[in-house]
Amino acid sequence: MMKRRSNDPYGRTRDNSTTMPSSTSKDEEVEWEMRPGGMLVQKRGDKSSDVVPAPNLRLRIAFGALRYEISASAQSTFGELKKVLTAETGLQPGDQRLIFRGKERENGEYLDMCGVKDRSKVMLIEDPASIENRANQMRRNMKIQTAHRAISDVCLEVDKLAEQVSAIEKSISIGVKVPEVQITTLIEMLMRQAIKLDNISAEGDASAQKSLQGKRVQKCVETLDVMKISNAKAKPVVVTTKWETFDPPPTTAKWEFFD
Repeated sequence: MMKRRSNDPYGRTRDNSTTMPSSTSKDEEVEWEMRPGGMLVQKRGDKSSDVVPAPNLRLRIAFGALRYEISASAQSTFGELKKVLTAETGLQPGDQRLIFRGKERENGEYLDMCGVKDRSKVMLIEDPASIENRANQMRRNMKIQTAHRAISDVCLEVDKLAEQVSAIEKSISIGVKVPEVQITTLIEMLMRQAIKLDNISAEGDASAQKSLQGKRVQKCVETLDVMKISNAKAKPVVVTTKWETFDPPPTTAKWEFFD
């Protein structure tokens, strides 16, 4: 509002107030930002209907001997570009490093503000720490697989020995005495399997399987120790065989003599 003072012919002071309409230009409502090269453009993220959509760029991605061509918005960030590349390469965003114009780009940097244009070439390399972690994981997986195979072999042997333990237990339970050497040999064979288990380096699920088989071996040995005492008290069973005698059949054959 502007005020103007004037004197009328009668010497009175007159106040003329002129009210100017308050208006805000369209340029005052829009936020602006400076682009590389000094270009002033409308700030990204504005919801105005007059905003022109950012163009899509076709980018050439070099990843070792592999080549990819992907499409991305000019106003997207390198971090968003990594998410797109995850579907193509299988690398997680945290394992990717993007190089443009000889410089590694940060996740928050915008493509257009870094000078990325249509058909621009971007180099993708895997983070060295990720390569090392993957190699360590592969070695760990191989170690786990080796442990599983070794434990599986022990399990098969314990299964066979456990069947023999059950057979001896059944014989002793009905009063049949078995040779003591048979029990002693079984105990020795079970202890060999226990030593094999101790020498297996296992972790995770393999460690649980190793522990399970160790308990099986221990239970079989304890059962044999108890049976050894019971077997010593048992009396050997004498098996007698009753033989039947048969009278020879009468001879009815006639013999013929020849001169």
